[in-house]
Amino acid sequence: MTVNELTTDDTSATPAVTGERADLLETLAKHRHFLRFTTRDLTDEQAGLRTTSSELCLGGLVKHVTSVERNWVDFILNGPSSMGDFTAMTEADWARRADEFRMLPGETLAGVLAEYADVARRTDDLVAALPDLDASWPLPKAPWFEADAQWSVRRVLLHVIAETAQHAGHADIIRESLDGAKSMG
Repeated sequence: MTVNELTTDDTSATPAVTGERADLLETLAKHRHFLRFTTRDLTDEQAGLRTTSSELCLGGLVKHVTSVERNWVDFILNGPSSMGDFTAMTEADWARRADEFRMLPGETLAGVLAEYADVARRTDDLVAALPDLDASWPLPKAPWFEADAQWSVRRVLLHVIAETAQHAGHADIIRESLDGAKSMG
């Protein structure tokens, strides 16, 4: 499929997606929904509360998943240089990275969710338009990646799906601890 193979409706141009791409995007959309659903009817303050012994809060989880998805899409487009060298990160870099797991002063749940929606649209549009899911890049340097490994676009999308699903489960536990509301099950 090429970018020129677009279908249109009254409001925007969206690529027609079928087959494997449709399956990947449908699965990702399902897990995005579960993550967003955990934040329903919450205030900004509630979205920033830690309800378990972990550092995680609902707003922070949405911020983290947004950052993960954005960074992996940048990787798909530009390769490992877009993510940097994790082995060279300083304490200050790690502290900034930890901020994506919390609601910071001035951040709102509505703002966090809007940014997530923007990133999701970008990902969906890219997946629909990419010519080849087998295209690959070497992984960035990081202690958690195998040296000299490469990931295809397909593998990156599977990773984003897994990350989103894992954090949607975390969010469900946090929400249930907050007020008893359940998102899944």
